[in-house]
Amino acid sequence: MSDKPDHLGHRQRLRDRFNKGGADALPDYELLELLLFQSRPRGDLKPLAKRLIKHFGSFAAVLTAPPQRLLEIEDVGEATVTALKVAEASALRLSQGQILEQPVLSSWQALLDYCQAAMSHSKNEQFRILFLDRKNKLIADEVQQTGTVDHAPVYPREVVKRALELGASAIILVHNHPSGDPAPSGSDISITEKVVQAGKSLGIVVHDHLIIGKGTHTSFKSMGLL
Repeated sequence: MSDKPDHLGHRQRLRDRFNKGGADALPDYELLELLLFQSRPRGDLKPLAKRLIKHFGSFAAVLTAPPQRLLEIEDVGEATVTALKVAEASALRLSQGQILEQPVLSSWQALLDYCQAAMSHSKNEQFRILFLDRKNKLIADEVQQTGTVDHAPVYPREVVKRALELGASAIILVHNHPSGDPAPSGSDISITEKVVQAGKSLGIVVHDHLIIGKGTHTSFKSMGLL
C-alpha cells in the first residue's frame, strides 16, 4: 500500500481528467481546485474551492473578486490571491488578443466577450473607451473613469482629446452597470450625445456605446440611439 497522502492521488486524477477532456470534463469547483494547486502544493483544496464559489456565487466571480475580499475568506492567503489574479489577467489578455489583429466591427462577438470578462463583475461603474484606427483596428483600450456603484464621471472634451492624441479615427464607448441591468439611463443617453457632438467637428466617429450588465449588454446603435 502506498504511504503517499490520498490528496496527491486526487490531484493527479484531476489533472488527468483535465488533460483528457479539457475544462468541460470538470465542474467549476474542480477547475478552481486546479488553479489553487498552483499556490498550495499540499492539502485537500476541494472544501476551499467549494467555499469560494458559494461565497462569491460563481467561478468567474471568484476570479474577478477584489484581492481584499478574497483575503477575508478563511485559508486564503497572498499566494492564493496571486494565483487567482494571474488566471484572471491571463483570461483578459487572451480575450483582448482576439480583437487586436482584426477589425473590431467584424469581430463583434469577441469584443462583447472581452467586455463581459473585463467589466461585468465589477462592483463599481467603469467607463472605458476603445480607440480605433481608419481600418477599425484597435489602437488602445483604456479605462477613462472608475466611479461608484452607479456613476462614473465622463468628460466629452477629454474623450475627444485622448482620441486625437492617439490618432484614432473612431471610438467605441463602453461602461458597465454593476446592478446587472444594462438599460441606458437618461444620463447615459445625454453623455453619449455630447461625446458624439464633440467628436463630429473633429472627425472622430462614435461607432457605438455598449452598456455591460451581468451576462447581457445594450448597444446604443442597435437601439437606434446612435
